[in-house]
Amino acid sequence: MIKLFFKDTFEGVEKTYEDLFSDLSNSVTYNKFCKSDSFYEVFKQIIQSLIIGEEIILLDSDFADNEIIKLVGVEYKNNKNKRYNKTVILQFSDIQEKILINKKKWKITLFTSGTTGVPKKISHSFDSISRSVKKEEKRADDIWGFAYNPTHMAGLQVFFQAFMNQNTIIRLFGLQRKDILTQINENIVTNISATPTFYRLLLPADQICSSVNMLTSGGEKFDSNTLNSLKVMFPNSKIRNVYASTEAGSLFSSNGDVFTIKSEISKFIKVEDNEIFLHRSLMGNSSGIKFNRDWYATGDLIEVIKDEPLTFKFISRRNEMINTGGYKVNPTEVEETLRLNKMIKEVYVYGKKNSLLGNIVCCEIVRLSDSLNEKMVRDFLSDKLQEYKIPRVVKFVDILATTRTGKLKRK
Repeated sequence: MIKLFFKDTFEGVEKTYEDLFSDLSNSVTYNKFCKSDSFYEVFKQIIQSLIIGEEIILLDSDFADNEIIKLVGVEYKNNKNKRYNKTVILQFSDIQEKILINKKKWKITLFTSGTTGVPKKISHSFDSISRSVKKEEKRADDIWGFAYNPTHMAGLQVFFQAFMNQNTIIRLFGLQRKDILTQINENIVTNISATPTFYRLLLPADQICSSVNMLTSGGEKFDSNTLNSLKVMFPNSKIRNVYASTEAGSLFSSNGDVFTIKSEISKFIKVEDNEIFLHRSLMGNSSGIKFNRDWYATGDLIEVIKDEPLTFKFISRRNEMINTGGYKVNPTEVEETLRLNKMIKEVYVYGKKNSLLGNIVCCEIVRLSDSLNEKMVRDFLSDKLQEYKIPRVVKFVDILATTRTGKLKRK
């Protein structure tokens, strides 16, 4: 039986594993910078990089060129495709063999927003990016609903879990609600990993998806109303939360909002002042990650329920990042970009609670010209920032509130 690898109704793509093997076998050029609107092309290039043992650098498809150059330098513009000898891939074991040979030298690089306004560059080895992969015979028939951006950590976690078990991947990300539900039921999807925002888009629970046996959530806090509705919509599914970050990958999970640290990683996690710290050995490689005596402050504040084993609930983030739809937006980056507009005198960017997205990005602007309007602001940002970073609410004010030291007074 020919097994389906990936189906994307949005792009009109349907590829079997045989199609994938053929495409990989016919590839003779490679570029380490991966920037594509096509989910399949991203997946194929990741696999290709593993086969030839080359680094891959994942870039969001909506990154503007000036953003990319800021992140990686002029190398992005000057980089050219490399030619390499054709590798014949006839079956999955051929890929596994190449991974075993190349995994020590291979690395994957992606980006996350930091607190300085500049996204951090994070590199992972094969072992760290696939740390959470469970490869078992009982998972051979899993069918994954893919509900993340493929160039972000959460999407990579799902991809590697599915691919290493030769599972089928069905794109759900970016589809309308009715199309998502159709894809789940028509393709008999068994597993979905997504943000609470994605799950909220599926409500109200007026349809039943009986094929799904596992829902995984991460990136935001799950509210009880959504959780209860999902139990109605997915009556045969377990629901679990995961803790993961671009810096560390996936670390631990829970079946509710209470996390318990497994004994094998407990010595690499500590809590100080209600904040989680991770040991250097759990982290990816990045010059942007700051350690204090081998420990990384995550900025995640928790409520400790029990010390042995460490059991806790997440409370909030220590920093000022805005979490919107599972994406983290740094207000400083948005403010600095807006200040490039000659019609703007000063600006303040903040998050506002939203029942669907968790938060929406808002801004207050002191303008130099009354002719500046909301549309002009969004048009100005459209080729400079990713869509989720652009403020949904734009308010024009005469003056911004400041602290006694003259800094913007953040809410």
